[in-house]
Amino acid sequence: MKALINGKFIDKDKKIDVINPYTNELIDKVPICTRDDVKIAISSAKKAQNILNDFSAFKLSNALYNAYENLKDEQKKIAKMITAETGKPIKDALFEMSRSVETLKLAAEESKRIYGESIPLDAGLGGKGFFGFTQKLPLGVVACITPFNYPVNLAIHKVAPAIAAKNAVILKPSIKAPLSSMMMAEIINAEFPAGVINTLTGRSMEIGDELTINNGIAKISFTGSVPTGLMIANNAGMKKLTLELGGNDPLIILKDADIEKAVKGAINGSYLYSGQVCMAVKRIIVDNIIADEFIQKFVNATKKLKLGDPSKMDTDIGPLIDENAAKIVESSFISAIDNGATVVCGGKRKGSFFEPTIIDNVSPKMDIVINETFGPVSPIIRVNGVEEAISVANNSDFALQAGIFTENLKEGMKCLNEVEAGTVFLNKQSTFRTDNMPFGGFKSSGIGKEGVKYAVEDMTRTKLIAINLR
Repeated sequence: MKALINGKFIDKDKKIDVINPYTNELIDKVPICTRDDVKIAISSAKKAQNILNDFSAFKLSNALYNAYENLKDEQKKIAKMITAETGKPIKDALFEMSRSVETLKLAAEESKRIYGESIPLDAGLGGKGFFGFTQKLPLGVVACITPFNYPVNLAIHKVAPAIAAKNAVILKPSIKAPLSSMMMAEIINAEFPAGVINTLTGRSMEIGDELTINNGIAKISFTGSVPTGLMIANNAGMKKLTLELGGNDPLIILKDADIEKAVKGAINGSYLYSGQVCMAVKRIIVDNIIADEFIQKFVNATKKLKLGDPSKMDTDIGPLIDENAAKIVESSFISAIDNGATVVCGGKRKGSFFEPTIIDNVSPKMDIVINETFGPVSPIIRVNGVEEAISVANNSDFALQAGIFTENLKEGMKCLNEVEAGTVFLNKQSTFRTDNMPFGGFKSSGIGKEGVKYAVEDMTRTKLIAINLR
């Protein structure tokens, strides 16, 4: 596929191979863009944003609705590409696309709801006789830098709100899985003036760096690793930032939990897309009173999961994004075992596949629960009571989402109030997300909120208009 700059498809002699992680076959090649390409894209986007700024809310919303209808028509085709380039099971890729289509629809609706407010200036000293109100204005050009694991949904959560707020966009997808998001961008591009949406593929050290330092960019919305997020924050200057930097999400299971529901939550939370999800369950904190019963039922459910060809509807677990990713998970697993954890089930790697794995007797000091493990591993940490469970849950540099299972409302409310996370669920695992809810964490999980309404708000700037009526 080709890059998209100012409405034109751009190719380069130098390219990057996009490999199917299940078959190891070449799917396609994408161009290696340069700093000069970034500068051209930014210049084009700034001109396009001026045109977009003249759109009425009615016209803008209709264009987004048209893109929504077109994306809906192509969602199965794009889902197949997601599976091909990421190894995500097709049933999960189809769900990603249904969410992405819904997100674009939400953006079309939200583009008509960008309200200012009246300000009672006479509430302040000297303000009598003044009438004040605010306007919400677009920022300009928004850089959207996205990862491989949800290549369309995470991209559209940045692109759609940005356009809804009348900003132009430059999308830099992951070079590991750029194709499906580029297909999405082409569909949206067809409904807008040239330059409103641009896609650039290439090395992060060149493309990402230029997007970070270039003064033509007004905001950066980034999803990825903590080191890269910190580098962006250090180099971005006065740009607005949204940084979603991952998680180490706990699942707390207290002694009064419905164990069957907790097991289902642990399965869905730990093994969705082989654990390669920022809000996946990375630590299972279980009251020792019910730990043995929970683990046995969890093991039974885990062993029923089917590994294999991600293009088949009955596959639950596909490969990780590449063999190196699987080796990193394997290394973290081996380190935990060497330090006293015990294997309950799984633990074997074959190429890019890593079995769904449960390990017991995990200490909060082990690397596997200190750092984000991006794979299908479920570390069990046994605790005694709700106080210890909360303490262990909060003992992390990350605080994205968290889930608690208990039928005891008092202890459930205690956890909801005291667990440190951007979102805390009662009787639901951390992988739950709707596309209209505020999404974003605390601590090293990042800054800012996504979710269409909240992203649109952050894609604007506020201007005060004051009229002296005296």
